[in-house]
Amino acid sequence: MTQGVLITGCNGGIGKGLVKAFHDAGWFVVGLDLTERDTAVETDHFIKCDLADFVSDEKKLNSFAGEVRASLGERPLAALVNNAAIQILGGVKELLPQAILDSFTVNTAAPYALVKAFATDLEESEGAVVNIGSVHAQATKPQFVAYATSKAALHGLTRALAIDLGPKVRVNTLAPAATETSMLKAGFKGNEEGYAALKDAHPLKRVASPDEIAGIALFLASKDARFLTGATIYADGGVLSRLYDPT
Repeated sequence: MTQGVLITGCNGGIGKGLVKAFHDAGWFVVGLDLTERDTAVETDHFIKCDLADFVSDEKKLNSFAGEVRASLGERPLAALVNNAAIQILGGVKELLPQAILDSFTVNTAAPYALVKAFATDLEESEGAVVNIGSVHAQATKPQFVAYATSKAALHGLTRALAIDLGPKVRVNTLAPAATETSMLKAGFKGNEEGYAALKDAHPLKRVASPDEIAGIALFLASKDARFLTGATIYADGGVLSRLYDPT
């Protein structure tokens, strides 16, 4: 029987790669995004909604879960990919504490809410949760205090959920480094030297493609990864292994 997967943030660069990878592998893909449906994204069912609502409004969460189950029909929900995230930039002197709370709401609390809502479904299918983390959880840079902190919390949540939901549900984190999305390219518009330097900072001398990240997520959701849980897989091109030391 065809398996179902729920992918959040499906309209984004990595999200599109995730949808394509799972769709091409024969999964029934339910996509969620804050923005209107992107017709180029091959979801079998699309739901437009705000993840932040699921943290504060249980009725909306339950209604969403009901729509997901109805769209799946008899198909089991075998994977949940928590990909959606917000990135609020700012240093300590200008960043308000509310930015930390907003980041935690979308990047940490909402993934928890979705896992809680679909825990029984995932137990019945002996499925998997893949949380899309970030290298910023391990090593960050100025202006990323809110994002890095919320992603570090998501990595911790992965480990806790793996213990709580084992042995029936596996929970892992996939933490990419810089990935070649339209958003990343827009951030370097007119700064080709900066983009080249970013690539050069990685030992592989390039950034990741969305397809590469999606392929790892597909593996983590599959039975081939059945002995992996509570783990963080860093798809970082070696950047976290590199020491920047003045010579």
